[in-house]
Amino acid sequence: MKIACVGGGPAGLYFSILMKRQDPGHEITVHERNPAGSTYGWGVTYWGSLLDKLAAGDPESARAVRESSVRWSDGVAHVGDRTTTHHGDEGSGIGRGRLLDILAERARSLGVHVEFEDEIADGAALPDADLVVACDGVRSGVRERHAAHFGTEVELGRNRYIWLGTTKVFEAFTFAFVETPHGWIWCYAYGFGDDRSTCVVECSPQTWTGLGLDRADETSGLALLEELFVKLLDGHRLIGRATAGGSAQWLNFRTLTNRTWSHGNVVLLGDAAHTTHYSIGAGTSLALEDAIALADALRTRTGSGQAELAPALAAYEKVRKAELLAVQSAARHSAQWYENLPRYITLPPAQMFALLGQRHSPLLPYVPPQLYYRIDRAADRLESLRRLKRWLGPKVARTLHGTKS
Repeated sequence: MKIACVGGGPAGLYFSILMKRQDPGHEITVHERNPAGSTYGWGVTYWGSLLDKLAAGDPESARAVRESSVRWSDGVAHVGDRTTTHHGDEGSGIGRGRLLDILAERARSLGVHVEFEDEIADGAALPDADLVVACDGVRSGVRERHAAHFGTEVELGRNRYIWLGTTKVFEAFTFAFVETPHGWIWCYAYGFGDDRSTCVVECSPQTWTGLGLDRADETSGLALLEELFVKLLDGHRLIGRATAGGSAQWLNFRTLTNRTWSHGNVVLLGDAAHTTHYSIGAGTSLALEDAIALADALRTRTGSGQAELAPALAAYEKVRKAELLAVQSAARHSAQWYENLPRYITLPPAQMFALLGQRHSPLLPYVPPQLYYRIDRAADRLESLRRLKRWLGPKVARTLHGTKS
């Protein structure tokens, strides 16, 4: 097959690796609009069994990812002057730039053509290929050519957030909540290397405008955030962009879905197909899992005609949509938890942190927080109560949203 991947992020690069390993005869080109070594963002997180999945697909790149990652086993929450720690929250972080370097080098070693500064401009013809993989992000230009066909829908989150770096190295996944005269502002911070961490700052729109962050330039905005999070940063600075050019921007998260993921010989991958709120730290993992699923669906396909391609693309979409249902639900409830932070922030630290860990629950928004905490603790001891909780949550959510059970 002749395959063109539009977008040189983790999903497109890993998909090209898997397809080359399946059949070295595939002719694969990755078209990346940015220069080599230029990437937005800082570190990315991954959890659980992702490394095992990567090792099954390509042991060499999985080994390099593992060696370049930092790992943590605790979660720490600072609420004003109060701190609580939860042991056993195991996860890993890796610099986005380092991850891309690993995957691009591995893809090239297998014979993939990785072309940087090679943008497929709006309106320009798509590459001549049997399969065009649109892995060009949430604002995918390839997808937008046929947005009506794909059934693209975007929902903007209410809160504002900004993606920053810092020279403070966090040894645990850390949350910090700071009260201001205009409401609470908080950050998620985690290490991804020997001298860098990611620091995502979030707040309500009222707090954002009340603090003047909507009017501040990058320098004054970062100075204000450093002052607010001075105890957390311990004298370290915040950094706006990982690479030169542009400045860090305050955004509303875009939750994107598509009714269908393919159109002729074009298929969506990663953020071009779906997004999940950053507060569950799953975006990169889900994109890589998309790549694995698409490569698996194409494994037994022969020939290059669209009639032969369509069943494989349909199988890929069916598998991934089913696997994403629970994750997307968890992400929606996680985002809503932060949008309703005042409901939880005044609880005793242990209770607040416990409910932070339960923010994916569809039942939590509809039960008084302290009652939910007691139910959750009791459910740890009683299997029957655990089963009731798992059954009741979706029922309550559907009922209160006016849908049929």
